[in-house]
Amino acid sequence: MQLKFKVSENSLFSILLRSSWWISFAVALGVLVLARLIAPEAYFVPAASLALPFLVIGAIAAWKQLRLPGRGRVAATVEAVNAMSWRDFSALVEQAFQREGYTVTRLSGAADFKLVKMGKTTLVCCKRWKAASHGLEPLRELDRRREAEEAHDALYVALAGVTDNARAFAGKHRIRLVEGQELAGLLRLPRRAKAAA
Repeated sequence: MQLKFKVSENSLFSILLRSSWWISFAVALGVLVLARLIAPEAYFVPAASLALPFLVIGAIAAWKQLRLPGRGRVAATVEAVNAMSWRDFSALVEQAFQREGYTVTRLSGAADFKLVKMGKTTLVCCKRWKAASHGLEPLRELDRRREAEEAHDALYVALAGVTDNARAFAGKHRIRLVEGQELAGLLRLPRRAKAAA
């Protein structure tokens, strides 16, 4: 029996990881100030050590945010992939996930790719990447396929137009939306490819 440990999306540390890096450092500073004001001198170091997890989370968030592409690169990537055919875009997505260390298998139907890394399976739907609107139905189909394949997670790639209902559904059903900044970071298009688009 394999134990699975997953941190809740609504836990303090998950929220801080998704927030700006400086917020975690501000919380750590607040903990240090409180430790200095409240804890007796003999207990300052143990009390101050409560700031350590916030410093670690802040460092992780800063590293992730440092690696994210800027607005110009995101806009250029969106423009470039919007002009691509499905064949070119799917090849680019496949290469991107292989670069991230996944074993990639092409699928048909509600999911386009099956990713496997360290025993964890993720399904990816990206065929509708440039649709003007992304509603519930493709996400429901992806969720049903994820359950049928017993995959851990699912990714849905969209350039724009994800409805609020679709976002809510994705959040409840372990489907991560890959959009703008995350897509640009994943694809890492060379500058000449962006300029050619």
